[in-house]
Amino acid sequence: MLKLWRQSLAGQFIIVMLVALLISQAIGYILASGDRIRDLRASEETEFRRSANALAAALTSATPELAKRITEAGSTPYTRFWISAAPEPQPGAICVPPGTAGSNPPGLFPEKPLADCTESSYIDGNGLGLAVPSGERWLNGIYYKRFSSGSLQRQSIISFVLSALVLSVGGAIFARRIARPLAALSDAADRLGRGEHHRPLPETGPDDLRKTAAAFNRMQDRLHRFVSERTQMLAAIGHDLRTPLTTLRLRAEFVKDSTLQDRIVATIDEMQGMVDATLMFAKGEATADETRAVDLNALVGSLCEDMAAVYPTVRFTEGTRLNFRCRPENLRRALRNLIENAVRYGGAADVSLAAFEGEVRISIEDDGPGIPESQLETVFSPFVRLENSRNRQTGGVGLGLSIARAIAHQHGGDVRLHNRNPGLRAVLVLPREFRAESAA
Repeated sequence: MLKLWRQSLAGQFIIVMLVALLISQAIGYILASGDRIRDLRASEETEFRRSANALAAALTSATPELAKRITEAGSTPYTRFWISAAPEPQPGAICVPPGTAGSNPPGLFPEKPLADCTESSYIDGNGLGLAVPSGERWLNGIYYKRFSSGSLQRQSIISFVLSALVLSVGGAIFARRIARPLAALSDAADRLGRGEHHRPLPETGPDDLRKTAAAFNRMQDRLHRFVSERTQMLAAIGHDLRTPLTTLRLRAEFVKDSTLQDRIVATIDEMQGMVDATLMFAKGEATADETRAVDLNALVGSLCEDMAAVYPTVRFTEGTRLNFRCRPENLRRALRNLIENAVRYGGAADVSLAAFEGEVRISIEDDGPGIPESQLETVFSPFVRLENSRNRQTGGVGLGLSIARAIAHQHGGDVRLHNRNPGLRAVLVLPREFRAESAA
């Protein structure tokens, strides 16, 4: 029940209704039980008095033998009548003639001589006795029956079970009407976080849900418009920068000092590379690569096989099949950047994949010098290249890790770096609970 409470809105709704129903039934049972027993007692007493009066009237002219048979016939498992010369019951006790006490509940009907009395008396709240004149004789009667709420309990249980079934079915249907648009909103938000364009949510239902869907649709439009405008702006900047860079390159040809000329051209080439890398970075973030299910183990294995043809020190440890929803081309790009970094700065790359209950981890290990602990996060900033732990002359403009982490974020994951002493371990973490499912 606790698991149902934590995981399901429908479960929470049904549990709350059942608890409320149980409390209301308990209160109703407590209130109705006392009233029902009092009503039954009053009804039984009225019927007992009516029967006694009717028998007394019938015995007025009956012979003693006939009177005895009539009183025996009028007795029931809960009542007994007999004839006497004087009234026997009195208030506070119900007594029976000598020799008949053994047929009554022990201790409830004490035998003792009685004086005048025609009033009924309760014993233990469940019995009464009376005496009614019948000509020259008296008709005596006793009644005893212990009232129980057992039948009321059965009725309450049946009523509770039926009400619980009706409320559970109705609550489940109602909760699904609430949970369905919330699930659609959750899926749309997840897709939006991965950079996909989700179709607008239907703006229907109650005002609260309709306003929530409308707010999400507006947010999605604004975000996509922002990304598109930023990409267009960067593309325009890159295009505009090419002209002055080309002009600088042409002017560098007129520099007579060959050493200075080479330095100027190298600087221009570096600027050109940074512009191109920036455009590719922005384009990669905005690329709407289709999300689909792939075998993640096969994807990583094929990438390592392709890269091993260029970098023989790339090695992949084969794992088990794992179906995973992702943007395959973007994910390959992120892994390629991490593997190239490992080969470039560590001389080799050992790639492995491990699946856990809540996430998938793709590890790339090298045997290089590692990175100072204080700079493990700094290297993810664009255009950052470390001079001490990494060789600045090996190439690149410092966007590889930034691109890898951006792609991981698009999938709801992250890239983490850990020193191995010696060596570095880069781990691409992807959350299984949102997009992955184990193959059967």
